[in-house]
Order: sequence, then structure tokens, then C-alpha cells
Amino acid sequence: MAEGAVEAPAESGGDGDSGVSASERGVAPIKPQYLTTKEGFHRFLEAKGQEKLPQESKSGNPGGSDVSEPEAKRIRLENGQTEEAAEPGEQRQAQKRARGQNKVRPHMKPTHYDKNRLCPSLVQESPGQCFFGDRCRFLHDVGRYLESKPPDLGPHCVLFETFGRCPYGVTCRFAGAHLGPEGQNLVREELLAYGAHPPPLRNGLDKALQQQLRKRQVRFERAEQALQGLSQGPAPAAAVAKLTTPEGDPGQNHCATQQDPMGLGASTPPGSPVQTCGPLTDEDTVRLRPCEKKRLDIGGKLYLAPLTTCGNLPFRRICKRFGADVTCGEMAMCTNLLQGQMSEWALLKRHPCEDIFGVQLAGAFPDTMTKCAELLSRTVEVDFVDINVGCPIDLVYKKGGGCALMNRPAKFQQIVRGMSQVLDMPLTVKIRTGVQERVNLAHRLLPELRDWGAALVTLHGRSREQRYTKLADWQYIQQCVEVASPMPLFGNGDILSYEDANRAKQTGVAGIMIARGALLKPWLFTEIKEQRHWDISSSERLDILRDFTHYGLEHWGSDTQGVEKTRRFLLEWLSFLCRYVPVGLLELLPQHINERPPYYLGRDYLETLMASQQAADWIRISEMLLGPVPPNFAFLPKHKANAYK
Repeated sequence: MAEGAVEAPAESGGDGDSGVSASERGVAPIKPQYLTTKEGFHRFLEAKGQEKLPQESKSGNPGGSDVSEPEAKRIRLENGQTEEAAEPGEQRQAQKRARGQNKVRPHMKPTHYDKNRLCPSLVQESPGQCFFGDRCRFLHDVGRYLESKPPDLGPHCVLFETFGRCPYGVTCRFAGAHLGPEGQNLVREELLAYGAHPPPLRNGLDKALQQQLRKRQVRFERAEQALQGLSQGPAPAAAVAKLTTPEGDPGQNHCATQQDPMGLGASTPPGSPVQTCGPLTDEDTVRLRPCEKKRLDIGGKLYLAPLTTCGNLPFRRICKRFGADVTCGEMAMCTNLLQGQMSEWALLKRHPCEDIFGVQLAGAFPDTMTKCAELLSRTVEVDFVDINVGCPIDLVYKKGGGCALMNRPAKFQQIVRGMSQVLDMPLTVKIRTGVQERVNLAHRLLPELRDWGAALVTLHGRSREQRYTKLADWQYIQQCVEVASPMPLFGNGDILSYEDANRAKQTGVAGIMIARGALLKPWLFTEIKEQRHWDISSSERLDILRDFTHYGLEHWGSDTQGVEKTRRFLLEWLSFLCRYVPVGLLELLPQHINERPPYYLGRDYLETLMASQQAADWIRISEMLLGPVPPNFAFLPKHKANAYK
């Protein structure tokens, strides 16, 4: 069919001709034989697919309630009243429950896991004794630990079968697969002989660097020089050259890097002589000019957006397997990175399969952003650094970061110029159309970003105020392409099929960034490259989830905490995957990202279970892959990624 036949105009908010009547706009057009009611849907799941539904329940209930929305979203009737709320107080309470997320649902941290934890010296099979001795708060009795340890989740350990050795030993939740008769950790020599070992993750935080950051012993000479020059206004060419060339001893900057493995020079006073080591090269005396920096050549490539919470390393590995060309880490706060927080530095980790990888930084002040850029330039291996100027979350926006920088041009300029001066890799920026819905700012900022030193800009075709109430404005993105030239501009918004990608490329963008579309179906990258619709089966989708859990156990660990952290991120992802409608069930292709699925029965039980929008059913899917949920723990997803819904 023609690509434009199902295209909805951006200003209509999804009211384009999608093959359904006006009353059903915004609902995915599913073949009538698969439709059912809410009661029939849940009755089918409770019977685990064994119950045969009557034919009239599959055809829907035209005279009853709308099956396209869950009951919580159908509280208001056409006359403005509710079905059951007779009292005004009850009506207000029902309306209040109808919008927003359920913040009063139980969500407890499993603190009982910390009561009987085994000492790391025993887990890692250290030949020496525990460093803390009698003051150690962990158990040193393996027998006592095994008595309180919950039963194994399965007979096979992914780490043991893949790499020949499980580093978690007796604490592994699949320890029965690699424990000997006396509790010793077994090793498969045939795998170790062939060099099978966990792939080394790059961009970790060194303990020595963490201590220096916590004690504020790290010096940022280049950042301070750049900030000093920016505070004095636009500098002449001679001053810019002075900022890019270290003062004093020509080899001082290089020697500090050689003496300190992290290149921070924390233990050297500013005025003390520094010993040089190794041959003196041109890079020791002359800093790279902007025109000499490594260029970011990703034109025409598929860019996986940095997704908060869901864009973790295991998910990026899944997308790389399906054809994503460029990946980027989750948004990291500069202040937390400068404080040496391990949880924030974990967002920068890079898997070897990520050949083109960048990190995204968020902040509100030029000093922290510039210092963090210099720190990352010395310590991590990335191909580019991205500035998040599109985050709409209040926690970031009210502090002056994210979208707020679009209304603070002076701070924005200092951040981009300062980071560009201290970085040895390209600097990119991700922005929105603006803050307010009908006040576009991107076309004014793009020429200035080009002059400030940005190598590439990604434009999300929505404003902060708009959020996801309407479709992305690709017509405005097309106008911004001409304004930004010759700087490449990537477009982002509402890509869920190869037809959407083709229409986006017709606007002249250098490439497209895919965000929610990858969460709904990570095989979207394959569909775009092969120009086809993939009618993927439920068993294939379950295999994808199984691979995600394997990657999660490799990344977060196979002990209790690692398993439950993998489960938590799996549940977060399942809250998006339930919105996908299989191609074979659609009456009209393709599915649009603003179309929500009605209640339908899939071609098998598993396909129906994956369509459920209840967290209890997501937990059932996780139990298929990771075993039963621990008692006294509510694994309802916290929905930190609501900004992407």
C-alpha cells in the first residue's frame, strides 16, 4: 500500500486516516475475529488458554462499554457523571484515581537480602583472610549461609555454561549447576582453554579515581581555563589558542597523565616540577584544534536514543543484534559523576559490541558540565558526548537543566563552548522544538549551536509542554534541516515502521533517532533495513526476552540482587512491549505509535499474555524466565520511563 495512505498529519494529534471510524481513532485497527471484551480477555488468561470463548464475546460488545480502553480510563461517561459514584466526594475521588500513575501501590526494597549475605572474600575465593576481620558484618560460615539461602531458580547457570566459571559461586541463584559435592565452585576447563570469559566492559570507575573525586582532589585545569575565558566574553583567536595549549612546562600535562593512571594529576601541586616519561610528541605540546578533532560520521545510520531506565546495557545489546548502528548511554547527571557515585558511573559502561557509542550528560551550570566533560575526556572511551537539552522531567527542568536550557541562552552557550573546548571527541546536542507548545525555539538555536562547536544536533519534534499529546512535527524538523546546514541534523519522533522511517528520511535529515519504537519492538531496526513488516511469533518474542535476561545476569550478576535487578528492568520493558500488536492481527498496516491496542486474543496463549497491560501478567512472564518472585516483595514497575509513554 502507499506510504501516505495511513499518514496522520502532525497537527491533528493522530486524527489521520488510519482505516478506522472517527469514534475509533487512536485505536489500533485489529481484525474483528481477534477482538474480545475485557472480561473475556482476563477469563482467557486465567484459564491459561484452555477455555474456548463464545463467539459473541470475540466480536466485542457494541452496546456496552468501550473495549479500547481499560476501565480506569473510562470512569467518566458522556454526560460527565460516573457509573457508581453517587456522592460528590466519591466522584472526585474516582476522577483523581483516573489520571496519573498509582503512587500508593506497594513497592518495598528487599532489605531481607542483606541479613545473611556471604562475605565477598569467600564469594571471590580469596586466598587471604577477610580484610575487616572480626568487624566484618557479613557471614563467614558457608554452611549457615546455605541453610538460609532460598532454593535455586533453575538447573542451568548462564555464566557457567557460557564462560566456564561463575564468579558468584555459592551465592549464585543457579549454583546447583556448578557446585561440587563439598560446595566447591566447579570450572569447565574446556571453555576456559578456548579463552571464553566475560567480555570486558569499558568505562568503569576506578577506585583510586573515586576516592579522589570524593575528596575533591581532582584538578580541572583545562576546564578552569576555558571557563575563565568564557566569563570574559568572546575571546580573540590568540586567546583561544592559549586556552588550547597548556601553560608552563610543555610536557606537564602529558607527564601528569603518565604518572597518574587516570590522568588527573591529583597529587601534584600546581607549581611543582613534573618528571616526564616516554617520548615527547606533538600532542604533548599542542592541543587539538576544533577542525582537527575526530569527526562523527554517522549520516544515514540508525541511532538508538538514550532512554532513561529502559536504555540499559542489556537492552542496547538486544538492539545492536537487530541492527542499531549508534547507541548512547542513559542520561547521567554531571554532579553525581563528579561526586564519584558508582550508580551514575554505571550508566557510562560500554559493551564491546557497541562500535559507535556515546554518553549523554545533563546539567544546568557551565562549571559542572565543563569539568565533567574534561573528566570523561580523560577517563572513558566514547565516540561522542551528548548534552541533554530535551529532558522534560520536572526534577531536571526546575533545576535549570534539560529543556530549561533552551530558555537560558547565555548558560547554554557557555556550556556548549566550554565542553567543546575541553573535549577531544565530538560534542552533540539533543533538543526539542521548544518549551511551550506553540513557541518554537529550535530554528533560532541551531545556527548558534553550529557556531558554538556542536558537531551534530538531534531534534525531537515535540515541545516540553506538549509531551505526547500530539504527533511529532516533522514539517518543522524539515525547516530546521535547512537552517542547521551544513551541520547534520537528526530527527526523532513517532518512528514505529519502515514507512515512518522512509517519510522521515524524505525531510532531508542526516539520520533518524529511534526511542519508543525500539521499546515497543526492538526488531524495528531490522524492519527498516530490510524494508518489510516482520510478523514475529510469540515464541520468538519470548526468546528475545530470554536473551535479555541472560544479558542482564551477565551484567548485573546471577546472585539474588542481580536476578531481581534483572527482573525489575525486564518488568519496566514489558510495560512498553504490551503495546505492540502483532502484524498478523492488524487489519491495516502499519501500527502507529499513537494507536493503543484494544482487548484482543492472540493466536496463542503466550501472544495473548504479552498483550496484557496488568503488572501481574508481566510478573508471570518474568517467572517464565527468572523463576518465582521472592515473597514479601511487590515487583510493580515504578514507571520512571513515563516521560517516554
